[in-house]
Amino acid sequence: MNDTILEMRGITKTFPGVTALQDVSLVVRRGEIHAICGENGAGKSTLMKVLSGVHPAGSYDGDIVLDGVPARFHGIRDSEAVGVVIIHQELALVPYLSIAENVFLGNERRGRGGLIDWNRANAEAAELLASVGLDENPVTPVAQLGVGKQQLVEIAKALSKEVRLLILDEPTAALNDTDSAHLLDLLRRLRDQGITCILISHKLGEVTSIADAITVLRDGRTVETLRTGEGEVTQERIIRGMVGRDLESFYPDRVSEPGDEVLRIEDWTVWHPTQDRKVVDGVSLGVRAGEVVGIAGLMGAGRTELAMSVFGRSYGRDVSGRLYVRGREVKARSVSEAIDNGIAYATEDRKRYGLNLIEDVRRNISAAALRKLASRGWVNGNEEIRVAEESRSYLGIRTTSVMTTVGTLSGGNQQKVVLAKWLFADPDVLILDEPTRGIDVGAKYEIYTIINRLVAAGKGVLVISSELPELLGVCDRIYTLAAGRLTGELPVAQATQENLMALMTKDKEAAA
Repeated sequence: MNDTILEMRGITKTFPGVTALQDVSLVVRRGEIHAICGENGAGKSTLMKVLSGVHPAGSYDGDIVLDGVPARFHGIRDSEAVGVVIIHQELALVPYLSIAENVFLGNERRGRGGLIDWNRANAEAAELLASVGLDENPVTPVAQLGVGKQQLVEIAKALSKEVRLLILDEPTAALNDTDSAHLLDLLRRLRDQGITCILISHKLGEVTSIADAITVLRDGRTVETLRTGEGEVTQERIIRGMVGRDLESFYPDRVSEPGDEVLRIEDWTVWHPTQDRKVVDGVSLGVRAGEVVGIAGLMGAGRTELAMSVFGRSYGRDVSGRLYVRGREVKARSVSEAIDNGIAYATEDRKRYGLNLIEDVRRNISAAALRKLASRGWVNGNEEIRVAEESRSYLGIRTTSVMTTVGTLSGGNQQKVVLAKWLFADPDVLILDEPTRGIDVGAKYEIYTIINRLVAAGKGVLVISSELPELLGVCDRIYTLAAGRLTGELPVAQATQENLMALMTKDKEAAA
């Protein structure tokens, strides 16, 4: 049997004014986990959309050969019919349908008369769930599952289609460490069962631990393919291929010179919007000008709930406590009041809450501070363009025009637009919630550089991150949360992943 399951030869894909892929080639061996790495905008997702038929045959140049036979997919149904299944980063599940209904959506289990045989569907779904290690009733609505379990439902859905080649686009981007480890173990088991996997991921530690081969793309071209069994493959080697140079450090150097306190939160308490429990319980913390302060905590610790409630009480109910900006107590009872009082919040979900994806870069940048561009109720369009152009240059937003639709930009450039929006609002303190989630190592470095510029200008920055190395690399001090309560505070010089984790896992009684 041929050892190669897939060849993509000379793939070139263009969009109006942009060449996304240029003569890209890819060879994937049967029964391996093959990772694809590259910066945002390198062409990884576009290549997989070509392979899966999202970009149909005829819309690109080049050839796809599957099991030695030329393949031309005119849509996803064509690729799925031969066992090629893609799981996108944004999961394609219907939240109000059951697990079984989602697993067999478009592939329903029918009985006599063409009616759906629910007993058969639920029984087969239960078998598929067991095969992916998900202990859930098939009739459970998907909306009741966490993101990690939803990923497993997507994989069960793929298995129901007799998948031979499974494509996963950033499958662990939104998962905590436990769920990520479980998913990677599942991929190893699928490999042992003969299923070939193509994995797109920015998490290079995961890539080097699980992949049999790694193909690196840069600027829409193939750089090289590394095979982990044929020599030492390091993160530094992958990064060099991705960015075209060595990164001397993952984090830019910065001299910390904190000034006066710009933000003080005292005895902050937030109740869950629908349940009778506190999600933030008596938290007090401070941020000084010219300082980066981190918040570490496991999923459910209350990090995002704290940030959103401070930002105009946009989460929770019965919010209590005191909030000070530059020594002055403020109320910030709405988002507009929070902005007016010098507080900005860059959400962890930029696509849903941080940006208007169908609007252009210009309008997104001006959105939080339109009054600065308006006179008598009219926005000065020329001034709006000038501000957007300055932001594009200052932050290095890679786009041909500020009139470009934000939804067409890479993740790293979208995040820069989010930061540009808040920089234009000129806040005293900027809260960044997972600021580098889903972006590549080169773009991360650029985001860290922007954070350094902010604190050098006298701003205070509060960073929430699930990646402890990131907090250790960019922060001056780190607070830890567990079960909604503050459990510790460490200067970064005294902080390690181990002692931070110990503080993050304190039980509620110990935290008190």
